[in-house]
Amino acid sequence: MLDVFTWATPNGHKIHIMLEECRLPYTVHAVDIGAGDQFEPEFLAISPNNKIPALTDSDGPDGKPISLFESGAILLYLAGKAGRFLPDDVRGKYVALQWLMFQMGSVGPMFGQAHHFRNYAQEKLEYPIKRYTREANRLYAVMDKRLGQVPYFAGEYSIADIAIFPWTRSYKNQGVDIDEYPNVKRWFDAVNARPAVQRGVQVLADRRRATTSDKEREILFGDRQYERR
Repeated sequence: MLDVFTWATPNGHKIHIMLEECRLPYTVHAVDIGAGDQFEPEFLAISPNNKIPALTDSDGPDGKPISLFESGAILLYLAGKAGRFLPDDVRGKYVALQWLMFQMGSVGPMFGQAHHFRNYAQEKLEYPIKRYTREANRLYAVMDKRLGQVPYFAGEYSIADIAIFPWTRSYKNQGVDIDEYPNVKRWFDAVNARPAVQRGVQVLADRRRATTSDKEREILFGDRQYERR
């Protein structure tokens, strides 16, 4: 049995989409990050960095339970378990992996900073807004060039697309005009049309709040985030 501990964020949606694409049965456990659920000892036992998502599998690779945190690691685990969405040939596998690492090392962190300073930071500071908006657009240009060469990041649809797609759903909040990146838009529309993707992004979508209260802001960005645990 697969249990996913998650919330309706881009990193959470990566795993929801992968599980739906692979048609693997799973149980969702909501970790309300605005309420501080990520700091509960039970969650920290499987996700010591207090970030969603995390996953447990009662039937691990050796027949014993396994727990995993970090969305990229979980995607690789599920790809291995299902035997899907990671190319079989060695060259193709490493092409997919490099674009997965591109998401983990660049797209997620930089788009996240753009989101934060443009939409969540209480002070509207010109320097970080400009810096991360420009960096988001630079990364869209990198993606647009790649997607002008191939239909999907690894050539075929893979965990690289599953990882990147949820972060591109909020391009407006990143200060990006997607029409300036026609290859990304073509790819976005193709991925967005997949039934499994549509199911995946609906997981816990009704639980996520449209606005962030002062209490939630303190939990997400204030002193509580930095307490030693």
